Amino acid sequence: QVQLVESGGGLVQAGGSLRLSCAASGSIYSINTMGWYRQAPEKQRDLVAVITSGGGTNYADFVKGRFTISRDNAKNTVYLQMNSLKPEDTNVYYCAADIRGWATALRRYWGQGTQVTVSS
Repeated sequence: QVQLVESGGGLVQAGGSLRLSCAASGSIYSINTMGWYRQAPEKQRDLVAVITSGGGTNYADFVKGRFTISRDNAKNTVYLQMNSLKPEDTNVYYCAADIRGWATALRRYWGQGTQVTVSS
């Protein structure tokens, strides 16, 4: 079965940095777009950054210049480097990936979510 496992969340002071990782594993044929989303309690899930299989990127306005998304296709892993963190960045961050399995049609998979807390 395909799984996305996230790591790298935690507690950091304002102005600090974190790097989130998300590794896809299982019966994977190919991975198209990968991305990061965030969701506060009782709020909608918002796009943070996405990256295509070819390396093209797009960012939400509120993270431009501070966050960088990247991927290692050989490791089926996507990263989010988070710099200059602000208290308002506090959220649960979810990894997403559009994946074709060897016996599964293209579909969206989600990670379990990782908590990022930024103190002021």
